[in-house]
Amino acid sequence: MSNFKDIFNQYDWDTVKQEIYSFTATDVQQVLLKDEINLADFQVLISPAAKPFIENLAQRSRALTRKRFGNTIQMYVPMYLSNECQNICTYCGFSLTNKIPRKTLTDEEILKEVAYIKQLGYDHILLVTGEANSTVGVAYLKNAIKLIRDHFSNISIEVQPLNQDEYETLIDEGLYAVLVYQETYNRATYKTHHPKGKKSNFDYRLDTPDRLGKAGIHKIGLGALFGLDDWRVDSFYTALHLKYLQQTYWKTKYSISFPRLRPHEGEVQPKVEMTDADLVQLICAYRLLDEDVELSMSTRESETFRNNVINLGITSMSAESKTNPGGYVVDRQSLEQFEISDERGTNKIKAMIQSQGYEVVWKDWDTSYSKK
Repeated sequence: MSNFKDIFNQYDWDTVKQEIYSFTATDVQQVLLKDEINLADFQVLISPAAKPFIENLAQRSRALTRKRFGNTIQMYVPMYLSNECQNICTYCGFSLTNKIPRKTLTDEEILKEVAYIKQLGYDHILLVTGEANSTVGVAYLKNAIKLIRDHFSNISIEVQPLNQDEYETLIDEGLYAVLVYQETYNRATYKTHHPKGKKSNFDYRLDTPDRLGKAGIHKIGLGALFGLDDWRVDSFYTALHLKYLQQTYWKTKYSISFPRLRPHEGEVQPKVEMTDADLVQLICAYRLLDEDVELSMSTRESETFRNNVINLGITSMSAESKTNPGGYVVDRQSLEQFEISDERGTNKIKAMIQSQGYEVVWKDWDTSYSKK
């Protein structure tokens, strides 16, 4: 079986960039006449030429989202288990070179965090760690999932890439979804921002969704960190990756996230700025490309932006997020991975969603549906 790398190697970053920036308003108008959008059309919709057509994109995106997902917004919450990390990443507060206190939650501390999260109403949790195999490897993750699986209908993780058999082990314990962001699909830029550690292996990270698909994971989350390189080009490659995965592992669900660089310890300035209008354009373009893909918005974004984007294609949101291990109860003063922007509590976010005519859904999938 081939993998995405075979397709990825058929494309050249500079050529793709040149194509995206060469489109005209006429190209955009022709695409907007179509009922179905393909990858070539997606390039047009994320181009600078499409910016004047954002209102048109937004109306179509909203209609498609409501047709497929109804008036619902899923809510999830991240729980950081550890800030220990063996990688050097220039944009991350957990980077090995940052001299910060390191912490990994014990079983007792995990359950204290879970108790707080459950009383907020969440039934969908995202477990997050730094990339440190020696302390938060498969054994630690397996234990954490086993510890909390009776408390949540579904458990997702955002941790270091693993091998296929390791994913299979975690799936057997109750793992539901894995989020793995390529950060940037520009190989040279990737190397600049990941000079040391296992994460510096571009190809191993690129192959991770393939390993997940072969392992039989229920859902895969994709994305790029906007700001490391040109967001338009990275978004095209993410869409290319998505379409390949959907065709190859058609039983798996997929989601796209939209992280923009946020302040942190050891800050990197965005190489290419992504404005709020740019992000709206991108969200709508993804929805027109794919009616089924889930589009997720984190607390990195501001209150105002998150309030407005609900009507434009987003299907899931986090709230009251803490990006430090034990941040909810155990250790509220430890260093965050990045600063959040929307600091409203869960109940306020819930009320905001409901005020716009949407129903809050606290889980994505009930594991009981998968039991024989």
